[in-house]
Amino acid sequence: MNTHIDTVTISHEAALDAVRASIEAGAAIGVPVSATVVDPALGLVAYARADRTPPHSIETSRRKANTAASTRRPSGWMQGDFAVGLPLGTGNLLTNIRGGVPISFGGTLVGGLGIAGGTPDQDIEIATAVLVAIGADSLPG
Repeated sequence: MNTHIDTVTISHEAALDAVRASIEAGAAIGVPVSATVVDPALGLVAYARADRTPPHSIETSRRKANTAASTRRPSGWMQGDFAVGLPLGTGNLLTNIRGGVPISFGGTLVGGLGIAGGTPDQDIEIATAVLVAIGADSLPG
């Protein structure tokens, strides 16, 4: 019987870098954003929001980060009934709105990043740019 397991998670330094890069990437395209980084167990590691960010983006960015960390995929991939059922079945911890990306280094998942404040297309553009800025693995495809 194992008495414990080792887990891997994003460091607070890398999470803060991701949040900072998110706000800067949003500002570069004129979009104030909220940025959330969670660990693989969906624990909050870092969060910030730019001035004039819509109030609902606080929770939306967290749910996008949760979805990416939990499913190991960018948010927004769910289809049909699953797109409604999974958020409802998780008490709205997860979402199907684009803008969340898994954060991996060298193929190892360390967390999820969620961006909210722009359109879903702007949010995923920012999130993808942040992965590059922090040296994380790029999204497949």
